[in-house]
Amino acid sequence: MRRYTQLTREERYQIYALNAAGHHQAEIARIIGRHKSTIGREICRNKGLRGYRPKQAHAFASIRRQSKYTARIKSDAWDRVEQLLHEDWSPEQISNWLRREENIRISHEWIYRYILKDRQQGGELHTHLRCRKKRKKRYGSYDCRGQIKGRITIDERPDVVNKRCRDGDWEVDTVIGKQGSAVLVTIVERRTSYSVVAKAADKSASCVRDSILKHMGPISFQVKTLTYDNGKEFALHQQIAEKLNADGYFAHPYHSWERALNENTNGLIRRYFPKGKVHSYKKV
Repeated sequence: MRRYTQLTREERYQIYALNAAGHHQAEIARIIGRHKSTIGREICRNKGLRGYRPKQAHAFASIRRQSKYTARIKSDAWDRVEQLLHEDWSPEQISNWLRREENIRISHEWIYRYILKDRQQGGELHTHLRCRKKRKKRYGSYDCRGQIKGRITIDERPDVVNKRCRDGDWEVDTVIGKQGSAVLVTIVERRTSYSVVAKAADKSASCVRDSILKHMGPISFQVKTLTYDNGKEFALHQQIAEKLNADGYFAHPYHSWERALNENTNGLIRRYFPKGKVHSYKKV
């Protein structure tokens, strides 16, 4: 059985032409493949003072359909979304929090679509998104930074780390300040998202090593693995592994999604500590 669909603009022009040529409603229905009651209802509901005209009929049907539409998401819910966006929440955070705390179900895809529509209309909601850069395609997968001695690839990391079912598996990266100035070392626990942000005097491997050991040493009993970015600032990872009694692994070059939690944390930090402010970050 054919499922009913709304008449199209083209079908209305066919109905007009066949009706003007003197065809009965049953004949019109047979020619365009519709039920005769559909044709009768169309002519009766959508004719004007000058009879049935296709352009006018299509406009009447569109107005009637729009008047019956009820928005699934109320305007006050979108007001709440805008409020949280202005507080620099991400669409994913807003979607999860509204569902859990206020029983409002709005997917993050809908929120992104709402932001895009606002931007097209001249709004500024998009300025509160964490990442607004255009994606640049990389050609090739080579790495010109040299090799890190004793580097163990993430492919050899235990499967239990991927499951996020235990505490003690950390991701490590740096947030760079101005060239030659201080950097922030970010260390994020995969299961709990607990984060340690430590300042290093510069990006040298020795400074980064000292910063990691200073802040992770007191909780070394909660450190089982460390997954690093491929930066040369982690060249002394073997000394870190020895001091903390933890295994170290390296993600593949240009595979930031392998440390997605760490990268997201860095995005949050960068919003409040842009490159010109990292050197002035005193308390860690």
